Amino acid sequence: MLGKAYVKIITAAALWGCIGIFLKLLTGAGFTSMEGVAIRALAACLIYGGFLAFTDPGALKIRPKDWYYFFGTGVCSLLFFNWCYFNAISRSSMSVAAVLLYTAPMFVTLMSALFFRETITLIKLLALAVTFAGCALVTGLFPLGQESVSPGTILFGLGSGFGYALYSIFSKFALKKYAPSTISFYSFLFCALFSLPLSGLHRDLAGFGCWQAWVGALGIGVLCCAVPYVLYTDGLRLAEPGRAAILATIEPFVAAALGILLYREEVTGYKLVGMAAILGSVLLINRQNPAKN
Repeated sequence: MLGKAYVKIITAAALWGCIGIFLKLLTGAGFTSMEGVAIRALAACLIYGGFLAFTDPGALKIRPKDWYYFFGTGVCSLLFFNWCYFNAISRSSMSVAAVLLYTAPMFVTLMSALFFRETITLIKLLALAVTFAGCALVTGLFPLGQESVSPGTILFGLGSGFGYALYSIFSKFALKKYAPSTISFYSFLFCALFSLPLSGLHRDLAGFGCWQAWVGALGIGVLCCAVPYVLYTDGLRLAEPGRAAILATIEPFVAAALGILLYREEVTGYKLVGMAAILGSVLLINRQNPAKN
C-alpha cells in the first residue's frame, strides 16, 4: 500500500515537471506568467469539477465551517507560492528561483515534525541535503559565484518554498475529514477565485483565439494540475508529508530531461550529476523502512 502511495507521488511530480511545455504555449499566445496561474487553476476547477459532478457528486459537498482547509491549500499554498515564485524569477533568474523553491522539503520536514510528530531521521537529512545540491546543479546555480542574489530575491524564493510546503501540511489535516478528490477540487476553486482578479486575465481573453492557448490551457489545467494534485493528495493519505516532499523533487529531474530532449537545452556535466543526485535521493528515501522512523 505504501509503495503505491510513493508511485502516485512520484507520478504527480513527473507531471508537474511537464508544466514548462504548456506554459510555453500560453506565453506564446500572449499570456503572462500570472495569467498562466489563473488559467491553470480555472481549467482544473471547471474540468475536474464537471468530472466529479457526473461521477462522484458527493465529493463536492463540504461543511462551510471547514473552508479554511481549502483556503490553506488553494490560496496560502497554490496562489501564494506561485506569486512568490514569479517575483523571484523577475528579480533574478529561473535557476535561482527554482533552487529556492526547492527549499520546500525542508519546510515540510520541519512542520511535519512539529504538527505530526514525524521523526527527522539521518536518512531524511541526508536526502534533503542531496536533493538541494542536485537542484542547484540541475538549474545551473552551481558553481557558486556566477549570479548575485539580492535579499528581496531570497525572501521571495523562500516564500515560494514555504507556500509550496503548506499544501502537504493543510492537505494532511484535511484528509482527516475529506477525500483527496474533494481537497483537490476546492483547492483549485479557491486558487481560481483569488487568482483571476489578481492576474487581470479578463482583459486578455482575445488570446484564446489561437489553438496554442487552448492546448496550453487544457494541458496545464488537466495534466499538470488536476491529475497530479489528486494523485499527490491521495498519496499523502499513507505517506509522511516530509517523505512525500522529498519524493516530489523528481519534478526538476523530469523538467531538465524534457528540456534536453524537446528543446535541445545544453547538457553539462553539472546538470547530469544534479539529475543523478535528485534521482538518488528519491531512491534513498523510498528504500527507507517507515517502521524505523
